[in-house]
Amino acid sequence: MADIAKLNSMSIRFTKFKTLLDMPVIDLEQLRKLSWAGIPDEIRSTVWKLLMGYLPSSADRRDATLRRKRKEYEEYVAQSFGRGKATLDQGLYHQIHIDVQRTHATVPLYQNARIQEALEHVLYCWAIRHPASGYVQGINDLVTPFFHVYLQSHIKGDVEQANLENVTPELLTEIEADSFWCLTKLLDGIQDNYTHAQPGIQRQIVRLKELINRIDARLYAHLQSQGVEFIQFAFRWMNCLLMRELSLRNIIRMWDSYQAEGTDGFSDFHLYVCAAFLVKWTEQLRRMEFQDLMMFLQSLPTQNWEDKEIELLLSEAYMWKSLFHNSPSHLAPSSGTGAS
Repeated sequence: MADIAKLNSMSIRFTKFKTLLDMPVIDLEQLRKLSWAGIPDEIRSTVWKLLMGYLPSSADRRDATLRRKRKEYEEYVAQSFGRGKATLDQGLYHQIHIDVQRTHATVPLYQNARIQEALEHVLYCWAIRHPASGYVQGINDLVTPFFHVYLQSHIKGDVEQANLENVTPELLTEIEADSFWCLTKLLDGIQDNYTHAQPGIQRQIVRLKELINRIDARLYAHLQSQGVEFIQFAFRWMNCLLMRELSLRNIIRMWDSYQAEGTDGFSDFHLYVCAAFLVKWTEQLRRMEFQDLMMFLQSLPTQNWEDKEIELLLSEAYMWKSLFHNSPSHLAPSSGTGAS
C-alpha cells in the first residue's frame, strides 16, 4: 500500500510539473515551489535550465535562445582549441587536465576520454573568460551535476555506466554548451568564493562557526577544546559544495532544492545545509579527540545515503534558515562576517 501511495504521489507531482512546463509563459515562482521537494528525472534537464535562468520562461523564445547560446559556446571552443592544445595557456590547461582526470575517479562515465575532453573545454573556456577569479581546483566538481543531468536526458538506464557509442559529437557539444552556461550562472552567484584568497569561502566559514555555536553549543565547545579549526574541514565543504562528501546522485537531488531557493541557494542556503550536516554527526564527534575528529570529518560515512537522508538534511537546513537567517542578532555584518 505504501508503494502504491508513493507512486500516486509521484504521478500527481509529475502532472503538476507538466502542466506548468506546458504553459506559454512559465510561472517561475510556482516552478521553484514545486521543485523544492525534488524534480522527476524525466524533466530535470528542462527544469534546471529554467531555474538557472539559462532558458527563458517564454516558450516561443526557447529554441532560438538555445541555438544562439550553443553557437556562441561552439565559437568559444573554436577560438581556444581550434589551433591545437599547444596554443593554449599551458599552465591553466595542465591544471584543468589533471583535475579532470581525478574528477569522480570511481565513476566509469568520467573516465571516458570523450567526457574528459568535454569537461576540459567547458572549464578552460570558462576560466579564460573570468580572469578576475580564474580556474580554482574544485570548479571541476561543480560542472559535473549539470553535465550528468543533461546527458541523462538523452540516455536510457544508468548514465554512470552509459555506453556512449550512440552519443553523437553534435549532441555532446550541445550538452557541453548547456553545462558551460549553467556553470557560468552558478559561479556568477558565488564568484568571490574563487577570487584571490577566496574571501567568500572565508566569510562562509566564519558564519558556519557562529551558526554552530548557536545551534549546538556543546558540539562547538568540544571542537574548540580539541583545537579543531572550522577551516580544516569546512573549506572543502564550501569550495566543492559538499561534492566530495556525498554521491553525485545525492548532490543532484540537493541541487533541485538549491535552485528552487533562488539566487542565494548555492551560498546562504548551502551554509545552513553545512550546519545541518555537521550537527548530524554531533554524538559521534563529541566522543572523539582531535586526530579521530579530523579523520572522521574528512571521510564521513555517507556512502549508503539515499533520498530520505538528503530530504532530512534539507528540511533541517530549511528550519535553521527560517530560525536564524533574518534574526538581527545572528550573523551580523560587523567584524566582516556579513553575507557573501
